[in-house]
Amino acid sequence: MTPRPYDTLSEIEWSEVERIRDLLESGEMEAARTALDRMLLGRPGQADLRVVDALLALEEGEPEHALEALRGAERAADPAEFFYLRAAAHYDLVQFEPCRADAERALAIHPDDAHAHDLLSRVCEHLADGEASLQHAREAHALDPESFPMPLEVDAREFDAIVERSVAELPKAIRAKLEDLPVLVQDLPAREMLTAEDPPLVPDLLGLFVGHHLFARSVDAPPTAPGAIYLFRRNLLRACADREELEREVRITVQHEVGHLLGLDEDDLDQWGLA
Repeated sequence: MTPRPYDTLSEIEWSEVERIRDLLESGEMEAARTALDRMLLGRPGQADLRVVDALLALEEGEPEHALEALRGAERAADPAEFFYLRAAAHYDLVQFEPCRADAERALAIHPDDAHAHDLLSRVCEHLADGEASLQHAREAHALDPESFPMPLEVDAREFDAIVERSVAELPKAIRAKLEDLPVLVQDLPAREMLTAEDPPLVPDLLGLFVGHHLFARSVDAPPTAPGAIYLFRRNLLRACADREELEREVRITVQHEVGHLLGLDEDDLDQWGLA
């Protein structure tokens, strides 16, 4: 029998969907995926199952899968969630304009959705619409202050001083490796920087090492610029609740990107004092 994609779910099926969402909420992603795939075998075109598939795909770091799952799911029971998830998938794929359009559609249906306001705040910042970004950040904070604190306000000079202290705290042997490597602060990662990778890097990236790690360079190769470590100020300010957390997160990000420079894995990071 051919499945009818827009049939509503039965009470038993809705209960299973809620169980899957609970599994996802508690971090049991593998169990959630197994249960959902079992349901999709019998109802591959069912709109509400496709929405849950997209939700799970985003948690798994698979935004392309999420977009594919949402094709044909417009008749889901909660259209606001459909538009929000599609916006989130566009955001992770650095498709900022369609992200903004879908997030605004979600808010047109549910104006009090804090998650949609937060997403709009972030995407508007990447689209250089600072006024809208601040407005939606305030809306998200007013609706859910615990989950969405206002981004920290730290000026460029103060932020640079935090970065300098973080570099100065690196082990001496590591600092010697950084003599020819600039540590640069940018407000946000440029779109072309994010899309240089396939799949794209996430727009909320805190830091990035660009270049070839030291042990990948041939001793016979002519000297070249070593690359650079980038720290993204606005993303770091948005990710931290207070000044203490910001200093800790900057330190961790610097250490992580230095680890990439050195081509280290997690065990090596610990040995070099960068864990």
